[in-house]
Amino acid sequence: MIRLIACLFFCSLCSGLVNAQELNAKLTLNTQKLPTPNTQLFESLESDLNRLLNDQKWTDVTFNKEERINCNITITISEATDKNVFSGEIQVSSQRPVYNSSYITSLINYRDTQFEFSYQSGQSLTFNTMTVDNNLVAIISFYAYIIIGLDFDSFSPNGGKPYFDKAMNIANMAQSLNAKGWEPFSGKNNNRYDLALALTEESSKNFHSMWYNYHRLGLDEMAANPTRGRIRIIEAVNEMYKLYEARPYSILLSLLRETKVDEIVRVCSQATKEEKSSVRTILTQLFPTKNYSIDMLK
Repeated sequence: MIRLIACLFFCSLCSGLVNAQELNAKLTLNTQKLPTPNTQLFESLESDLNRLLNDQKWTDVTFNKEERINCNITITISEATDKNVFSGEIQVSSQRPVYNSSYITSLINYRDTQFEFSYQSGQSLTFNTMTVDNNLVAIISFYAYIIIGLDFDSFSPNGGKPYFDKAMNIANMAQSLNAKGWEPFSGKNNNRYDLALALTEESSKNFHSMWYNYHRLGLDEMAANPTRGRIRIIEAVNEMYKLYEARPYSILLSLLRETKVDEIVRVCSQATKEEKSSVRTILTQLFPTKNYSIDMLK
């Protein structure tokens, strides 16, 4: 796989590739909660944000057009002032294909309710790696790097590190904006600073090896050898427990809950009785709100 090679070397050594950007993003603005939305303004904003996501070159890696990372972002605006200040929430999701199959696995499904920004018609939305002066651009760029990092991490060991570092840099620079969602150590499970910190701090290094083992050695192996792939995924579940032991309230556990629990249950439905019991015990402790799904392993 060309993207796997790209992840390993952080640059493409292959000739003849189309110089495509990294993201195949679809961003949608939902203004149904506003009594009288400015349709023209929001159409312009939606177009500008899609252009930012899809036309910006986020990495030094060359992608084929068909290798771009599929992702969806939905912005729901619930409040607006007469000064063109808006607030609401942003939902971020991305997926990647599983090797030699038609199966698509979810990499992130993240809801951020600490979302606010200002925007005026004709305003330029440009990303600058050296400075942050626009909260909306900062948030969109932040999630672009999170999406890319999780994708690269799933193809090569610690392959997402450069992009998580960039997300952390944005979170640090955004402190000057005094905007919601960037506060350090907030303890909230949808705080952007806390997410970037969790993905970059040394105590979370087990997450990155687990993420790679789960996807590259587990899911990607399922088509060729389902038993071997399932064993790797069960081993990854044990690694999730180690993450829980080190950081029982880690925001990364929320990420795993929203993307992987149902998938693990499906994969392990063909496991032995002992394997099912072991996986069920761990998942129940880590993700008690998902007991309905986990109990299918009984």
